[in-house]
Amino acid sequence: MVKRPKTIAKRLVQSALSKKAEDVLLLDLRKITTMADFFIICSGGSDAQVKAIAEAVVEGAEKVKADVYHIEGFESLTWVLIDLVDIVVHIFQPDVRDYYQLERLWGDAMIERFDD
Repeated sequence: MVKRPKTIAKRLVQSALSKKAEDVLLLDLRKITTMADFFIICSGGSDAQVKAIAEAVVEGAEKVKADVYHIEGFESLTWVLIDLVDIVVHIFQPDVRDYYQLERLWGDAMIERFDD
């Protein structure tokens, strides 16, 4: 059974929340770009938490049989990007997230907020 990108994205959100990701957003980009269908943006308060969230997201992708094509940022752990082509997960430390303001850059997207 092939899962829809939105279903997979919501499962990955739950994986991030399982490691106490904060300020979790799901941006629906389908009507504004062909780059990706969804962005997941979240924060972790330390290197260790960002790493734990990233690892949980990768494990979550494996569980739903979604291919991870590329991962960046494990060297610094201030911004980890996990690219599943249709879904891109951004895990930030708060100061880096504030600096790049991706949610503002993609402000035309439909945004769904999640709490644990």
